[in-house]
Amino acid sequence: MTKIGFIGLGNMGGPMASNLVKSGMEVTGFDLMDEAIKIAESNGIKIAKDAPSTTVNADILITMLPASQHVESLYLGKKGLLEILDKETLIIDCSTIAPDSARKVAYKAKERNLRMIDAPVSGGVGGAQNASLTFIVGGHSDNVTKAKPILERMGKNIFHAGNNGAGQVAKVCNNMLLAIHMCGTAEAIALGVKNDLDPSVLSEIMRKSSGGNWSLEVYNPFPGVMDGVPASRNYEGGFLNKLMSKDLGLAKEASESSNSQTPMGDLARELYQELMEQGLEDLDFSSIQKKYLDL
Repeated sequence: MTKIGFIGLGNMGGPMASNLVKSGMEVTGFDLMDEAIKIAESNGIKIAKDAPSTTVNADILITMLPASQHVESLYLGKKGLLEILDKETLIIDCSTIAPDSARKVAYKAKERNLRMIDAPVSGGVGGAQNASLTFIVGGHSDNVTKAKPILERMGKNIFHAGNNGAGQVAKVCNNMLLAIHMCGTAEAIALGVKNDLDPSVLSEIMRKSSGGNWSLEVYNPFPGVMDGVPASRNYEGGFLNKLMSKDLGLAKEASESSNSQTPMGDLARELYQELMEQGLEDLDFSSIQKKYLDL
């Protein structure tokens, strides 16, 4: 039986680890939050006393952490995991972090003859729960091939974007575009509503026309237009504004380090920062609709 260590059992990591257990793998996990630990344990995940303990006899170590500083601290900090990991353990970091951080940690891992890939995900909490995530992977092809059977138990699509850090670059590009078309979709619907159009009718017109996009077709931001999306439950759950704001910050860092022009990405970042300043950080990112209408 494949033994997996899993660090970070929150809204994304918890369901991902649970799906590995359901597929017949032995998972030992750790999280700093008691509630996450309680839920994980109820789903058959063995709980370690601390992060290093998850690595004992692990064939695979998976991490799903909030930000770059957490990943760097875990692997490179005092008593970092790179100092204790067995050379046979494959490291899969599924966190969404700065590409430069991913490259930094992977470089240090390679210095210690350890194998590591970055594999940030797309698909949100629903994708994590339903094992339908998309993994966007960066790393050596041999390591990606070894990781693929594990990733397939948690997701439906696996893309090898390139070398270490490439997964993170592709992820921030994707999420920048996601923010841009969500902002544009909310803005267009608001314009129509303020000119006496029915938001459902307008959404269907645009969905079947050249303005069609994922936000219209799958994740409509206007309340009542689509069932089962955060807009129809007061924007609760889903992909939070604070996470979108973080990812747009990563896109900004990547654009600056590569001297890339991202004016629309910059504007989207400013709009989401405004939502943060209004205290809406824990609402779904489709709540950008609130900026254009009093909802």
